[in-house]
Amino acid sequence: MSGWTAMPGRVVPGLHLVSTPIGAARDITLKALDVLAGADVLAAEDTRTLRHLMEIHGVAINGRMMLPYHDHNGAEMRPKILGLLAEGKSVAYASEAGTPLVADPGFQLAREAIAAGHTVLAAPGASAVLCALTVSGLPSDRFLFAGFLPPKSQARKTTLRELAGVPASLIFYESPNRVAATLADMAEVLGADRQAALCRELTKKFEEVRRGRLADLALALKETDVKGEIVLIVDRGAERQATQAEIEAALRNALLTLSSKDAATAVANAFGLPRREVYQMALALGDAE
Repeated sequence: MSGWTAMPGRVVPGLHLVSTPIGAARDITLKALDVLAGADVLAAEDTRTLRHLMEIHGVAINGRMMLPYHDHNGAEMRPKILGLLAEGKSVAYASEAGTPLVADPGFQLAREAIAAGHTVLAAPGASAVLCALTVSGLPSDRFLFAGFLPPKSQARKTTLRELAGVPASLIFYESPNRVAATLADMAEVLGADRQAALCRELTKKFEEVRRGRLADLALALKETDVKGEIVLIVDRGAERQATQAEIEAALRNALLTLSSKDAATAVANAFGLPRREVYQMALALGDAE
């Protein structure tokens, strides 16, 4: 038992997105327990998981309707849930683990509820994305959650090339069966020396974080049997300085339609260079021609 005592009062009508623990049951928030205790209707990606979580914390179902809502029955269940919302009911939707709508079937439900004019609120809490970022040791000032990569290597490499230049830490979910191949593709496409962290079974008994170069992680995982939920964090790539030839080429192209002043401003902004320096280059190019 958690020692939690329900706050009095009915949960307001609308769709309540309830974050649930990614491992340790005690990671649930008091607000989430209040919503689960007071909502008129309970919906869950896995009703067995939600029922067990509520039992651990002493939250009674009291005969309330409990609806399964997942990838396979979403089209069938959404109209029913939206109908309950239209009746003024409060519906609590809980993902199987973590924050609803993050790589979760609840996205379309929330989207349609918003479109129908219903109140949509969140009971925030555990998130594998943020938990992994916190312990990774990689920059957290800017990050991109990219979900699951394609299962096939060629498609996966294509996606990685698209993300290679993003100036942010990259966060992925990955299957334990594919993580070794994914790390190998990452080392090839993003660079062997790029720093990364493999976070496995976060907050659970066998929690593990491996940190190092992509090449080293790929090699270590090649002969290792990995199990459990996995989050991969990859550091942003090192900023590449533009060459003199690239800057001059951009200036020549800009000078075809712009004045020296405007061309210098445009190119300086594009390459992150001092405008005065680029303006002098533009003048020199003009004199040379």
